[in-house]
Amino acid sequence: MSARTKVRRDLHSLEDLKRLARSETVPRTARRMMAIAHVLSGMSFTDAAAAVGIERQSLGDAVKRYNAEGLDGLKDRPKPGRTPKLTEAQRDELKTVIEKGPEPETDGISAYTLNDLVAIVAKRFGVTYHPGHMSLIVRKLGFSRQKPRPFNPKKDEAAQAAFKGAL
Repeated sequence: MSARTKVRRDLHSLEDLKRLARSETVPRTARRMMAIAHVLSGMSFTDAAAAVGIERQSLGDAVKRYNAEGLDGLKDRPKPGRTPKLTEAQRDELKTVIEKGPEPETDGISAYTLNDLVAIVAKRFGVTYHPGHMSLIVRKLGFSRQKPRPFNPKKDEAAQAAFKGAL
C-alpha cells in the first residue's frame, strides 16, 4: 500500500475552505472543497469522501491537484472534444466569402444557401459538411439566417396604393 497523501495546510484554513465551498457555484468543485475541509478537520479520506458523496480515489486525486495548484486544481478541466474540420484561417476565408456574397451575373444566384456554402467549402477546402452543420458554422461566424419576406407574384401595386389611400 502506498503512502497516504497529506493535505497542505498552508494554502487555506479549514474555515476558509468551508466558506469558499458554500459560495462555490459549481457543485463538483464545492464537493471537493468540502471533502478536503473534512480531511483537514481530522476525518479519514474514506469518511470524508463518503460524507460529500464522492469516491475515495477521487478525493485522493483532488488532494494531489489541490496541493499542486491550490483551489484552481479543484475545478473541472476542459474536455478536449473533436478538432474542427476547418482551420481558423479557413473559417476566416469562409467569413470573407459570405460577407462578399455571390456575383449574380457570374454565379447565377443572388444569395448563398446552406447547400451553396457546403459546395464552396468542399471545392475550396476539400471538407464535406451537412447543410445542418453548415448552419452551425455560419452562426458561429456571426451570421444569422435571413429569409426574404414572401410576396405574391401577381400583386397589383395600384390596387394596394388605392386601398392604402382609402384608409
